[in-house]
Amino acid sequence: MMPRCAFSVCHVFMLVLCLSAAEDFDWTKNDHGSFYYGTFPAGFSWGAGSSAYQTEGAWDKDGKGLSIWDVFSHKKGKIQQNETGDSSCEGYYRVKDDVSLMKELKLNHYRFSISWPRLIPTGIKSDHINEKGIQYYDELIDHLLENKITPIVTLYHWDLPQVLQEKYGGWQNISMVNHFNEFANLCFERFGNRIKYWITFNNPWSVAVEGYETGEHAPGLKLRGTGAYRAAHHIIKAHAKVWHTYDTQWRGKQKGLVGISLSGDWGEPVDISNQKDIEAAERYVQFYLGWFATPVFHGDYPQVMKDFIGRKSVQQGLGTSRLPSFSPQEKSYIKGTCDFLGIGHFTTRYITQKNNPLSRSSSSYFADRDLAELVDPRWPDPGSEWLYSVPWGFRRLLNFVKTQYGNPMIYVTENGVSEKMLCTELCDDWRIQYYKDYINEMLKAIKDGVNVKGYTAWSLLDKFEWDEGYSERFGLYYVDFRNKNKPRYPKASVQFYKRVITSNGFPNQREVENWRRKAIETCSSSNQLLAAEEQRSTAANILRLIHDPLTSHMEMVTEIVVPTVCTLSILLSAIFLMFLLRRRN
Repeated sequence: MMPRCAFSVCHVFMLVLCLSAAEDFDWTKNDHGSFYYGTFPAGFSWGAGSSAYQTEGAWDKDGKGLSIWDVFSHKKGKIQQNETGDSSCEGYYRVKDDVSLMKELKLNHYRFSISWPRLIPTGIKSDHINEKGIQYYDELIDHLLENKITPIVTLYHWDLPQVLQEKYGGWQNISMVNHFNEFANLCFERFGNRIKYWITFNNPWSVAVEGYETGEHAPGLKLRGTGAYRAAHHIIKAHAKVWHTYDTQWRGKQKGLVGISLSGDWGEPVDISNQKDIEAAERYVQFYLGWFATPVFHGDYPQVMKDFIGRKSVQQGLGTSRLPSFSPQEKSYIKGTCDFLGIGHFTTRYITQKNNPLSRSSSSYFADRDLAELVDPRWPDPGSEWLYSVPWGFRRLLNFVKTQYGNPMIYVTENGVSEKMLCTELCDDWRIQYYKDYINEMLKAIKDGVNVKGYTAWSLLDKFEWDEGYSERFGLYYVDFRNKNKPRYPKASVQFYKRVITSNGFPNQREVENWRRKAIETCSSSNQLLAAEEQRSTAANILRLIHDPLTSHMEMVTEIVVPTVCTLSILLSAIFLMFLLRRRN
């Protein structure tokens, strides 16, 4: 049986974080189940997010070059159902429509990424600049500003130009630092007069570990024990160089801010009386968030990473550590290169000590940590297999950042939950609950003194979810990917999040419960509309497949049987919800 959430964690943080008695946050307080009604500070910014490859589509249009994700997703067996982001949400052609959704949602900001190969097809600036790509982002930025929505721009959300991967080995090669800086400088030059918030990298942990260690993500390399560390080393240097470029060449004129978006799950010790579990929980967070945050704020890797990887490297008979080192000059150059810290957070794990057997052939990032991750089976998990709803971990992570890094300015850049089911339900009550609980824990963290300035719901639309294809949906808006027009439908969470935004928080219990009830009422009619559209789409597919002699049995199941079952399910769900609401009234 997993330990209950209601643990006192006094011992954990007295040891791990060395908190003094003067700290604002009371780590001993047990209020995991409590809800705080109140509002956010004036000027708090509410938004939603996306990324280029996941939403734009138009993968080979208007002069765009290939990215590593274009190539990776086209390889059989890499993505669930062999799906690709070739068309995705067709966001490239839907700028005005999507900004209208944001305006209806009352967003203060919208976070998106710029596709490097759409602007510089080969990734090398001296080769060619694609003016049509510049024009697309000009249009998006201008339309956002016309609607009083602040653009927050990510420069790298995983879509490295394929030429740079083939020619240099991608982030394994130090040359990426200068190429990325040239790309960033181009963005500052062309868009910087209108952009005040820049994010260099989104979740570099995934770029390094899943791209160069496990091979689950593009470019799909499995350089175990070395590849992730080398990629991360170059990413950190690239981030610092871009920050300095902006600081010396553009900040005086443009008055913007440059940060980085780091993802981090919280790690809670399984046994708070066991020192080894306490230390393992700290390692979990330091190997995840601290790997990138500690160099940016303090100039070097976390000591625990240097110690563990260095010791294991020696035991393997290696002459030097598999974790690269920064020179004194580099440490000074990297330290302090963060005007604000973006935090992406989704879930929490229980952590326990676990000694991993050591051999030269079996070294890996995961084995280096000497720990095991566990979950409580009672934690809700409606979607992605890794994503459990554990709201209290969010507050702890935010307070960790406050304590470790001097209470920096924070923008929550990703937070949300997916569903993983054949038939998407527009009445996403579980997502409403997730947002309600996580946003409330963020509000508590602000009460603790954490300097959170904004929140970004992840994500605005359902989209391509990397190696999971379209099997998981994070969107506030449902996208019908079977329809060539990719129509958007609001889920119930749209109405709930809109109420949170307009009220700037949670005024009182009665009002918040009323928001939820009205959101479910609204989604019932949306479900009926979606069912009608799916009936029309299914009828069209039947006609198409009947006249196609090469239709396979699997295509018949996918194109006819599944949508028909989904349509019936949606209609039955709408009827059932209407029945419940009438009984309640």
